[in-house]
Amino acid sequence: MGREFIDLFDGWASSYDQTVSGEDVEYKEVFAHYDEILNAVVDYTKGPNVIEFGVGTGNLTKKLINRGHSVIGIEPSTEMLKIAQIKVPDAKVHDGDFIDFPKPQVPVQSIVSSYAFHHLTDEEKDMAIGKYSSILEKGGRIVFADTVFETKASKRRAIETAIASHYNNLADDLSVEYYSDIPTLQAICKKYNFEVLFEQKNKYVWVMVAEKK
Repeated sequence: MGREFIDLFDGWASSYDQTVSGEDVEYKEVFAHYDEILNAVVDYTKGPNVIEFGVGTGNLTKKLINRGHSVIGIEPSTEMLKIAQIKVPDAKVHDGDFIDFPKPQVPVQSIVSSYAFHHLTDEEKDMAIGKYSSILEKGGRIVFADTVFETKASKRRAIETAIASHYNNLADDLSVEYYSDIPTLQAICKKYNFEVLFEQKNKYVWVMVAEKK
């Protein structure tokens, strides 16, 4: 359910905001146009009530609240959560993950996330999208920004390029975590009656907008 990466999240919490600002050369292209990517997620989000998975240090959360959304945050990392609660005290953040989370007590119009869905295997992604289909009414949206590849071959080439560039951390990350390709995510969304589009934002990251039919 992505919880096998909690130690990684806890260790990354104190330097995460520096990484997304481009200070880590290996991940500079992954986080290119970071602010614009988060803004795009917010632009596609319907409200008023939003579930955000993987709140992290609260960067997307803050933008959603500033836009007038009521955010129900879900975050498994205690260290990330400490930073988010300071940055966005108005958010209601609960312990949980993409699959195991408290049942929302209000109607939810959108389910959002940034840089986190890849912590689930494709089988777990299928399970998660199925759950979200039962939460969202017709017209409700899933809006996820994450590293996604056009094909499995594209992913292999990205790993090879990282190795050739001596970006060993990035190469390991792309190899170990569960980055999906667009056809796989399209098939999962179609299975649960979502109409889906993908919008590329940098070399690695796409925004996926899935609307329930």
